[in-house]
Amino acid sequence: MNRRQTLKSIAAYATIQIVPSRVLGLAGQTPPSEEITKAIIGCGGISASHLPMPGRLLALCDVDKGHLDQRMKDAGAEKNGIKGYGDFREVLARKDIDVIHVATPPHWHALMAIAAAKAGKDVWCEKPMSRTIGEGVAMVKAVEKNNRVFRLNTWFRFKDNFYGMGVPVKQLKKAAMHDLLGWPLKITVSGVTGFDWKLGIWTGKTNLPVQPVPEGFDYNFWLGPAPQKPYSAHRTHASFRGYWDYDGGGLGDMGQHYLDPAQYILNKDDTAPISVEIDADPQDADAIGTWRRIEFTYADGCKIILDGANKDKDAKYIEGPKGWITKGFESSIPDLDKKLAALPDPEPVITDFHESVRTRKKFALNEQNGFWSCTMVNMGVTAHRLNKSLKFDPKTLKFDDAEANKLISQPMRGPWKIEA
Repeated sequence: MNRRQTLKSIAAYATIQIVPSRVLGLAGQTPPSEEITKAIIGCGGISASHLPMPGRLLALCDVDKGHLDQRMKDAGAEKNGIKGYGDFREVLARKDIDVIHVATPPHWHALMAIAAAKAGKDVWCEKPMSRTIGEGVAMVKAVEKNNRVFRLNTWFRFKDNFYGMGVPVKQLKKAAMHDLLGWPLKITVSGVTGFDWKLGIWTGKTNLPVQPVPEGFDYNFWLGPAPQKPYSAHRTHASFRGYWDYDGGGLGDMGQHYLDPAQYILNKDDTAPISVEIDADPQDADAIGTWRRIEFTYADGCKIILDGANKDKDAKYIEGPKGWITKGFESSIPDLDKKLAALPDPEPVITDFHESVRTRKKFALNEQNGFWSCTMVNMGVTAHRLNKSLKFDPKTLKFDDAEANKLISQPMRGPWKIEA
């Protein structure tokens, strides 16, 4: 698959779409607004936020019986006819489920999203979209080949006030797209402007003690495609993000929340930076440590700076040759609110996932633009893991470094493999 085939809309060439009859609202069927059904795979902490999302919940799935039992209780499973599973493949085999919520650790995202797409399910996926760039490419291919609707579960490009800004991202987008700040632009993501990378929380531990696997927890299935490692409680559940095998630390956790809106503001929804520079200490082969600064640079000179150490005390959130905007929507541009109100808004997008399911039109944050913001996350994770600055080619999706390129598509432990 070349880049054009992989990353542009293959669905545009399709003549047949696989849409469940319930979603189409055929004669004698319940209207789609009442009938779209869902299942949640992964019943850890983040799954609590998926329970109240739209859609009639039919199934919950987790390899930890304790987590599954708790979510079944939370959802009123017995009263509401919700069935519990330990194997996600049994969930995908059900013909009455339209949408799969993937709320697992990231090392499972690609496998489950691809399997769901092949089973004719639409996908609501947690962030980061994929653990590697290669897995992201495979996800895009599978979603579009099977004509599925995909949503990534971060929303700041289209909903709510952005971290520390006091306004939605749309206001920042308008300022950039109408050249009120000039070009090129620099965005600094810093605690000074209301951001927290949670670096202290999502660090791993070295010399982990080997512990007995808790009763009711299928640790081998939890590992899935990840390398076989002795069980230690800190590797799993609430602290899994601190290990390279499963995620990318604070950058994996928060990266798409912060980088996806920046990508949108800069109009970079179909490309990636050409370099990533890292300031960090050498990393352990297993446990993730902290970083101080990551800087991305695009071909046109735009930059995104991640200030993990919160040292850029005077940095503005976004600045260009003509002005800046920072925390609380303070700006050097006089009467910025009035100027923005008089300017056209960005092109409208669908922000109701079920509308996308019913119409088969792309959601605001989908497999395509989500792939590129996740590629930024994975560029940063790769630079951090290797502790080296890297050049990147957005056309070939390759680094200028052999070690880094080995991390683009990493081997999976059998029997698991990517089959897009």
